[in-house]
Amino acid sequence: MARIIALDIGKKRTGVAVSDPMQIIATGLETVETGVLIGFLKKYIAAEEVETVLVGYPLNLDDSPTDATPIVEKFILKFGNVFPNMPVIKCDERMTSKMAAREISGMGLNKKAREQKGLLDQVSAVMMLQEYMERHPD
Repeated sequence: MARIIALDIGKKRTGVAVSDPMQIIATGLETVETGVLIGFLKKYIAAEEVETVLVGYPLNLDDSPTDATPIVEKFILKFGNVFPNMPVIKCDERMTSKMAAREISGMGLNKKAREQKGLLDQVSAVMMLQEYMERHPD
């Protein structure tokens, strides 16, 4: 089996999580500046077998777009042009940041570590990926 990558895309940075090849465990891979994300993914996908990319899709509770939705839409179009054969799945990311913040606070990290925004982005991507794999056991 190949890996699945999950992306929590933000205006400045993106949390990246990846599954193991058996698609059982999600792990935080990196927090990458959004502007260089495509280059990062080119290198990663050239080195590792990846079958799917999950992209956190931001919506309000009433299903209307958020301020971040156009950023994600633009990325999906660009990604599709660079990787036309790679499936992209939009995942509802509502509440993942709040859940990730709760998880981080329960990790026993010091205040400085807990306040790292990059950590929040990575943990959000991990949670999104783990939930996806649990819902889609293949």
